[in-house]
Amino acid sequence: MYVWARMIRIAATYRRRGPFRDGDESRLTFRCLPTDIDPNLHLNNARYMMLADCGRLDIFFRSGLLRLTRARNWGPLMGGVQAVYVREIRLWKRFDVVSTIETWEDSQIIGRHRFLLEDGTTAAVVMTTAGIYDFSNRHFIRAGEVIEALGYEDRPRPPTEAERAFMTSHANLRTFARQAAP
Repeated sequence: MYVWARMIRIAATYRRRGPFRDGDESRLTFRCLPTDIDPNLHLNNARYMMLADCGRLDIFFRSGLLRLTRARNWGPLMGGVQAVYVREIRLWKRFDVVSTIETWEDSQIIGRHRFLLEDGTTAAVVMTTAGIYDFSNRHFIRAGEVIEALGYEDRPRPPTEAERAFMTSHANLRTFARQAAP
């Protein structure tokens, strides 16, 4: 199934998975197809990112975030990703992508996507940072404002040591990228 077909499937079936509430997870099951593999016959690194997108899309639909952002001329924008690969996902193997919103700080929302093999073993973890951009006023919205608009309480847990390291690394790389730009 090609990338767009997977995304269309998520959009068409999100209601069956029920509403996404504070603290919930998105769990989507996939099979590693011939269009997903690299020469080593396992899921290629680009597909991990695309499948993490699918997990975020499921959260966006089920939480009401897509409806909210369209109504307010806002848009979810990725800031960065970090991935670690622990086990390979071989051709034809089934696996789950479990996506969560971990915490938030200022305008930065931290997400996690765990790739689980059929026996529950972690194959990979992708951590993301994202924000909600206000296109009318040209700035990122405070994450707590977005969370409250979705009907949740604005009480993020403190970032873990790994999340704090990711946020710091991301900020440093962003600074480096801006300085390197012509």
